[in-house]
Amino acid sequence: MVEKIQTSMAPDTLGAYSQAIKIGNALYCSGQIGIEPATNKMQNSDAALQAKQALRNLKAVINAADFDIQDVVKATIFMTDVNDFSKINEVYNIFFKDTNHYPARSAVGVAALPGGAKVEIQVVCQKQ
Repeated sequence: MVEKIQTSMAPDTLGAYSQAIKIGNALYCSGQIGIEPATNKMQNSDAALQAKQALRNLKAVINAADFDIQDVVKATIFMTDVNDFSKINEVYNIFFKDTNHYPARSAVGVAALPGGAKVEIQVVCQKQ
């Protein structure tokens, strides 16, 4: 059964998609950018701070689906400037430091992201 996941603890979607879709023990989260849910505005122009907010947003979606960051098995990071990778990676490492594993990950440079974001992060979760 397909279940749409939606929470006010993460920003509203910017288009025709769901924050996440849950199918059985799997959760497919749409990419999150550094929008602060309370204001619906970009958190900051700094890529590291945007990554931090994007990860907070993902955590809210993951928790709304009764999953935990321990369940993240795959992450994809999109960034408009690959020179920001080390700053984004620092934030990412802190976010996942208390998990029992780091997820499989891809990180790619892109020409542009929605809302003028510098970074977007999406994840896939799987419960054991």
